[in-house]
Amino acid sequence: MAAYGADGGRGTEVKVTAYQAGQVPGVSYRGGVAHSPHESEAVPAPAQAAAAPGGTSVMPAEPYGRADTDGAGAPPASPPPPTRRRREGAEPPGRPKKKRSGFVRFLRWFLAFWLVVLVALGVLLWYVWGRIEKVDAIPSDHGSAVSEGRVFLLVGSDSREDLSAEEQSELGTGSVEGQRTDTIMLLSVPGGGGRNSLISIPRDSVVDIPGHGENRINAAFAFGGAPLLVETIEGATGVAIDDYVQIGFGGFAGIVDALGGVEMCLDEAIQDDKAHIDLPAGCQTLNGTNALGYARARYFDPTADIGRVQRQRELISAIADKATSPGTLVNPIELTRTALAGGDALVLDENTGPMDMFAFARGMGSVSGGSGDTITVPLGRVGNTVSWDPELAGELWTALQNGADIPQSVLDAQP
Repeated sequence: MAAYGADGGRGTEVKVTAYQAGQVPGVSYRGGVAHSPHESEAVPAPAQAAAAPGGTSVMPAEPYGRADTDGAGAPPASPPPPTRRRREGAEPPGRPKKKRSGFVRFLRWFLAFWLVVLVALGVLLWYVWGRIEKVDAIPSDHGSAVSEGRVFLLVGSDSREDLSAEEQSELGTGSVEGQRTDTIMLLSVPGGGGRNSLISIPRDSVVDIPGHGENRINAAFAFGGAPLLVETIEGATGVAIDDYVQIGFGGFAGIVDALGGVEMCLDEAIQDDKAHIDLPAGCQTLNGTNALGYARARYFDPTADIGRVQRQRELISAIADKATSPGTLVNPIELTRTALAGGDALVLDENTGPMDMFAFARGMGSVSGGSGDTITVPLGRVGNTVSWDPELAGELWTALQNGADIPQSVLDAQP
């Protein structure tokens, strides 16, 4: 159509195209307004365009209504895509999943590590326990001997049978036949809050040996081994012995070396040719050979066997303290090396179990740590052989029988 100016003349011709109201195919409308449908609403499918003759597609007339354009015939902006309802508890889209906290991961690895450690310790204990020699040392009938708590007999044998000629020369043990007991100690663990005690019995103590009359107490071991020694001590003291622990020369030195040596502080220099040691005064770390010599030395000492048993208690306490220290127990290499050395060195009663040995180690550890007492049996006559003080020794044995602390009178009489 043509438009005319006010002067009746022909003005500029403007062509206007009329559009019919319509809707964009495939868009949902409500009240003539496009909107996003709910999930329950069906979206109308776009109408198929009529095919023109000859297969040519023809756009439908007036695809956009007047209300659906921007006034210049352009299509409206695309509506936002439909949204979907999230399931309850679902993470928002695009948000990363929460990671496990660092503490939880650490706790899991920590527990897994200690599980592996416990299994490894169990396997090590089983293996070591199978290597320990067992003997029938403790009698089933103790007769009149009694004791409260637990009493362990600790014996250091001087047998050279398990040593080669080279080891005998290195350790300075000589090649004496048979076996005797250089060390005889009783570890009393009374329980119930009582103080543990480590008591040395001098090997030259004269006692009655069943079937052999009076003799040095260490001869009982030479006559009848562990069973006769236990029977002799129970008869002489009236104290029932519950467990038996024996260690030889080579095993003793091996345990010390497995621990990396033990520290001892000497008040004066020690030189003993028969024990093969020459040690300066002061604090020093003793290896297996020097530790064994220190435990055996007596010829340099005017008190002979009395001084030796005191040094033996100090040395054994130092070994027990290091063997039960955290530095050994939490170090897999140190623990394995020490356990294997102990398995090769120890001889136990056949009824002594792992828990009994744990009680033994704890008892020795408490004594070495100062929570117990270390003494020698009170002596009467002292010479080439020794005898026990009948009164004070009697008080000592009564205390062990009753599971009581060592009497103060016995402690005061110690040299």
